[in-house]
Amino acid sequence: MCFTYFSMYGMMVTALTPDYQIADIVSSFFSNFWNLFSGFLIPRPLIPIWWRWYYWASPVAWTIYGIFASQVGDITSEAEITGRSPRPVNEFIKDELGLDHDFLVPVVFSHVGWVFLFFIMFAYGIKFIKFQRRNQELINEQRTPAPGSKDLHFPTNIPNPL
Repeated sequence: MCFTYFSMYGMMVTALTPDYQIADIVSSFFSNFWNLFSGFLIPRPLIPIWWRWYYWASPVAWTIYGIFASQVGDITSEAEITGRSPRPVNEFIKDELGLDHDFLVPVVFSHVGWVFLFFIMFAYGIKFIKFQRRNQELINEQRTPAPGSKDLHFPTNIPNPL
């Protein structure tokens, strides 16, 4: 599902921006923040409370939450931690990283929600924000001089590239 929402995100950003260079800039900006607040570098309990909303608004955080909680969240064997007494892995994950194995159903629904959100925004951008048509009108305006202008106009027989 992670690959799907990243694909949909790329399609959405490309549809909502007039050029692929701008889409790349916007995409890299959000990707950096998503990775920073995903809980991989800084666990959720250590993120300041005024920034925790961005953790929950990051699709990467939901993916990492789902991976860690589903893979090690149900292990009840003792883990030895240096300087601490041994305790079960699922308790350690819940206390130190804030990951609960019982929260996997909302994680699945959030992944589906991200895919649908990005797809709906992509469809909106393709349907209503028609950069190609607007760019074509600008190209046509540049090919013909304004009425009454003294500029020379040399019509070409080159077919329209768009």
